[in-house]
Amino acid sequence: MSIFASKIINPTPMKTNHKTILMTLFFCMAFVSGIAQVKVYKGNSSYSGDVICNLKGDKVYKGNSSYSGDVLCHVDGNKVYKGNSSYSGDILYTIRDGKVYKGSSSYSGDVIFTIRDGKIYKDNSRYSGDIIANRKGNKVYKENSSYTGDVDFTLSDNVTIEQFVAIWYVVKYCW
Repeated sequence: MSIFASKIINPTPMKTNHKTILMTLFFCMAFVSGIAQVKVYKGNSSYSGDVICNLKGDKVYKGNSSYSGDVLCHVDGNKVYKGNSSYSGDILYTIRDGKVYKGSSSYSGDVIFTIRDGKIYKDNSRYSGDIIANRKGNKVYKENSSYTGDVDFTLSDNVTIEQFVAIWYVVKYCW
C-alpha cells in the first residue's frame, strides 16, 4: 500500500484536524469579542449599574446594549457620525492632528476642542486655564483635577482618539 492510499483510507487525522481548527477559531473569536467591548462608567465607578455607554468595535451603544437601534454614534476613519448614519450631513466631528472640528470642517475657526498630552483644551487653545478635562489612565477628570471626586467618567480599557471623541459626545450630550 502506498503512503497516499493510507491517507485516503484513514480519514481520522483529517477529522481531528477540523475539530482542532474549529475549536481554535471559536476560542479566538470569543477572546476577540470579549476584549472588543469597552464600558464607560459614571464617575469613579466600575459597577455594572453605572454603565453610561459601551463601545463595541467603532459603535457606541446606550448603556449595556448591543442592539443596533441603540447606537448613539459611530466612528468611521477620522469622523464621528450620529447613530448608524453614513450621511455626510450627520458627521458630528472630524478629528485631525489632535484637533476636533465641528462636522466635516477642517477650518481652524471650527475647532471645538484640542486633545494633547492627555488634556482636553477648549477650542484651539494650549493655555492651562482652558483645560476642560484631562485623562489619566482610564479615568477622565474634570478640568485639570486629579482628585477622585472629580472623575467625570471611567473607561474599562484603552481607546483610540477617535473612539474617545465619540464617547465624549455620548457622555456630554446623550446621557
